[in-house]
Amino acid sequence: MIPRTMKAVLLTGHGGTECLAYREDVPVPLPGAGEVLIRVGAAALNNTDLNLRIGWYSKSAGDSAGASAADAGWTGAPLEFPRIQGADACGRILATGAGVSTDRIGERVLVNPVLHDTSTGGTRAPRYFGSDCDGAFAEFTRVAAANAVPVTSELSDVELASFPCAYLAAENMLARAAVGVADTVLVTGASGGVGSAAVQLARRRGATVFAVAGGSKAAAVAALGAARVIDRDADLVAVLGRDSVSVVIDVVGGRHFGSLLEVLRPQGRYAVAGAIGGAEVALDLRTLYLKDLSLAGCTIPARGLFEALIGHIERGEIRPVVSATFALRAMAAAQEEFLSKAHVGKIVLVPD
Repeated sequence: MIPRTMKAVLLTGHGGTECLAYREDVPVPLPGAGEVLIRVGAAALNNTDLNLRIGWYSKSAGDSAGASAADAGWTGAPLEFPRIQGADACGRILATGAGVSTDRIGERVLVNPVLHDTSTGGTRAPRYFGSDCDGAFAEFTRVAAANAVPVTSELSDVELASFPCAYLAAENMLARAAVGVADTVLVTGASGGVGSAAVQLARRRGATVFAVAGGSKAAAVAALGAARVIDRDADLVAVLGRDSVSVVIDVVGGRHFGSLLEVLRPQGRYAVAGAIGGAEVALDLRTLYLKDLSLAGCTIPARGLFEALIGHIERGEIRPVVSATFALRAMAAAQEEFLSKAHVGKIVLVPD
């Protein structure tokens, strides 16, 4: 039976953690045509959750909070409130909508957070689960049936929930940069969710990995497969030398951006899917064109990449990195822990 109400965390506006409202009377969403209803087993935090809360995506606000509501969604459109956030979801299908086989009820699934348009032949830009529509920070969530991808694994719901957003972002960057066995890859922010995923996935492709992380996290990052871990405050050019790596996988940006291009070899590839160190960077165009560099901004992965990621999980080719688990009602505390940057990997929430 489907209950009428559920517990959920609602984002009520842009600002601090006071904008996170834990409620126990939120209506349970019913699956529409082509959709499924999922009982959420676990959901993980991502930078996008905090970025949306403070309005960081607004270009009128730069790197700070206090954004204009007119452009504070991740696509540059306004965010509709209240919003249930959460891009990462592991759970089981509880009910199906019209056009979806009831045989799927009971399936254990991971949600592909990239929601492609199917109603207009794909002419509309993809939406993102937990940003453009309600997501996983609740007891139940609904999503297009195609985005509820079956997974067979002995890993726990908490462990599986750590994969979707971060590992998909990392795999998308590696794919865009065409990383292979001949590459030496430099990964920034390597102790975070996307960075730790990129280290593992680059090693899976056979590349040699250099990772940038805080000194206290070096051992944990090395255990993921990094051949060398460089302190995040180090002078990369002095440590590695110019023209020393073939690929940079970046989620940091900020003041080190110029150094990242300096350590790239001629015809090197740079891929970015984050800017936790600062969104505005200094670019010397002479470095870009004289070294024949390729720069790729990465948000929407190619179709099929998420299903391939599920295969990596099921075959044990990558492993979850979970730093802490919080109850859903402790969302504010979980986000404060996330902001402390003391963790390695992911912070995961479980329904009460």
